[in-house]
Amino acid sequence: MEGSERKRRRTMEQAAIILGGGLIGLTQALALASQGVACHVVERFDPDAMATRGFDGRTSAVSSSSMAMLDTIGLAEMLEGKGCAIETIEVIDNLRPGGLDFRSERAGDALGTMYENHFLRRTLFDAAKANERITLHLGQDVVERRIEPAAAHVVLADGTDLAAPLLIAAEGRGSETREQMGIAPARWQYDHSAIVGAVYHERPHENVAYEIFFSTGPFALLPMLDSEDGRHRSAIVWSIPRSEAPAYLKLSDRGFAAELEKASGGVLGKIEMAAPRSSYPLGFHHSARVTGARTVLIGDAGHGIHPIAGQGLNLGFRDVAALTEVLVDGMRLGLEPGDAQLLERYERWRGLDTLMVAMATDGLNRLFGIPGKSASAVRRFGMGLVSRAKPLQGFFMDEARGTSGAMPKLLQGIPI
Repeated sequence: MEGSERKRRRTMEQAAIILGGGLIGLTQALALASQGVACHVVERFDPDAMATRGFDGRTSAVSSSSMAMLDTIGLAEMLEGKGCAIETIEVIDNLRPGGLDFRSERAGDALGTMYENHFLRRTLFDAAKANERITLHLGQDVVERRIEPAAAHVVLADGTDLAAPLLIAAEGRGSETREQMGIAPARWQYDHSAIVGAVYHERPHENVAYEIFFSTGPFALLPMLDSEDGRHRSAIVWSIPRSEAPAYLKLSDRGFAAELEKASGGVLGKIEMAAPRSSYPLGFHHSARVTGARTVLIGDAGHGIHPIAGQGLNLGFRDVAALTEVLVDGMRLGLEPGDAQLLERYERWRGLDTLMVAMATDGLNRLFGIPGKSASAVRRFGMGLVSRAKPLQGFFMDEARGTSGAMPKLLQGIPI
């Protein structure tokens, strides 16, 4: 009994329990730990086994503001030289002339950086394992969540009863915590699937990301570092009608590469596959409420958007930065992390931003999905106006960098 009481006291020393050890959950743990705040991280899969797998074709574009946060919480050395800078974004409508370029005007001022997901996962996991303020519970299912007046409790499959002032759910789109909170997000499915992977290509990408819009769905070519043997590489995210996805996945590598060359207009020359292809259905969900008694949702647990602008991960990083700042500011004033005032401040801060980004990506997808020459001409006219208006260009580049709106300190590279 005495040992059990000691274990309970030890778990109560942790300020938060984070459910989910993916990119967002681990980043949240590291951000809190960088500010002296300890936490538990519970992950049902073993991130060690997942992180040691080879490149599976999945990549992420990390905005410059998200990079500032990752650097500030101590990951700069581990990330140095491992990602490919995005210096230009070219937006093209149906491979017709009259597109739009967003270009960095200063050397070294990247709009974002492309990383392989398995490398990011490995980096975050290694950093979390080495951090004495983070306690990892791996390969553990959650069998009970309960909120009491003094603490949030999580019971694991092995019988461990964790307790902390705050429960942070970073479980992804199918969040069981969100369901238990009784939150029913606004959601809908797009009649599209995304095919993701990576390719070798004949010509260098020159750090350019291509976003090509077809009425059947957007197609993105995203620059990656050259392979170890010097071959040029880019990642692909191709949104196609859901009914056609199985046929595309059944194509041989050579046949699929030929379809990619056609979709890209040959901008990078001859294409060959560099990683396995995978596919997932596209959907949208947004929770009007992301907090409850001693509980908060972050990342895809609270909002899931179309990948059209590559902002899903960065939206989650913005959640992490804002929540960390709110909690640390409150704790310095003597408030505990689960205090209702702090959670209300977080919800107000993030509510409008997540909704605006979610609706903007949904609107872009619908706008560029309108078929016909007239609609295309209107879109290209609008892109021409943006290309000639520096303030408008600046607005869109700020959005790409993640530097618009009320930015948390971590996203500015400023310690809290």
